[in-house]
Amino acid sequence: MQRFQIWVHRVLSVCLGLLLWLGLVTGSLPAVAAPLIAGLPPGNAVTDPSALLRLSLPIDNDSIRKVQTSIEDISTQVRGRRWSGVKSDVAKASSEFNRHKAEILASVPETHQAQAEPLMTQIESDLAALQDQVSERNSEEVFATRSHLLTTVGALEALMVEGFPFDVPAEYSALPQLKGRATVEMETTKGPLTVVADGYSAPVTAGNFVDLVQRGFYNGLPFTRAEESYVLQTGDPEGSEVGFIDPKTKQYRAIPLEILLEGDTEPLYGTTLEDAGRYLEHPVLPFSAYGTVALARPGDDPNGGSSQFFFLLFQSELTPAGANLLDGRYAVFGYAVDGKETLGQLRQGDKILSAKVTQGLENLVQPS
Repeated sequence: MQRFQIWVHRVLSVCLGLLLWLGLVTGSLPAVAAPLIAGLPPGNAVTDPSALLRLSLPIDNDSIRKVQTSIEDISTQVRGRRWSGVKSDVAKASSEFNRHKAEILASVPETHQAQAEPLMTQIESDLAALQDQVSERNSEEVFATRSHLLTTVGALEALMVEGFPFDVPAEYSALPQLKGRATVEMETTKGPLTVVADGYSAPVTAGNFVDLVQRGFYNGLPFTRAEESYVLQTGDPEGSEVGFIDPKTKQYRAIPLEILLEGDTEPLYGTTLEDAGRYLEHPVLPFSAYGTVALARPGDDPNGGSSQFFFLLFQSELTPAGANLLDGRYAVFGYAVDGKETLGQLRQGDKILSAKVTQGLENLVQPS
């Protein structure tokens, strides 16, 4: 990801943000903004990394999604002290869950039913506790129970995933693939980070990252770019090379641009959404959270990424969700779910001291 491109994206994003602000102030939008605004997702964008990971799971159960959505919404309602809205959200979630328990449990494969049953009991218990806490308007307890409840809902949704949802094209069979998710713990000179790599949406990109972590490739590498309130980049090895050279083939490991779009059953490979004529559509893994993790690449080659990756230091004023001009141009493969404070302190020259896979290594499939 070249410095010039970063600044072009940043300037364009700021301009779009100003257009949106102008529309709010004047009540109308300049004509030039119309095609851009048309591509914005409806409603409030999801900016929480854990919520984005829950929503991107390849499952098909409307009831558990409705429960999740209502519970997610509580945060905004409580911060605005809209207790009637909080009460309504909890009531919707409780009603949906209690009316559709059987259908929710039936979406879990038989092999995972024993794990799912205690989660179902916990969800029911937490929903009841939330109703009491809302009646007492106890913000602290509501936030704590909401967080625990969403973690449990996410665990239940993860159990609903059966197998891997699609076949990766054979032309990428020589590359590592992540057939599921993996958690990577990083220790940096400014503190710890936790990244969840999502192979359900980006198996080749996430597989490359997890494989390099497992090899120890990132240990000791510096952050080579730090654009405050925008991006933080690393993964450039020492020497003249700008990516990973496979010790077996002695070749640069090139990773194709890989983007799964909402409504599609498998990712789009090798082209930006602009070039594919699909720039108004929305990726399953968007650039809408602080700590979004994506693969860097040369500006003129969508298939030239390798080891370098970057964190988006999302700021809604500079990179409005759904209009940040990075969606569709770079492949998101995960999110930093812990360590926001660390990301905010890292600067050019700071280092990744160590990175290791702590969960999900069994989902990494190496080329045969």
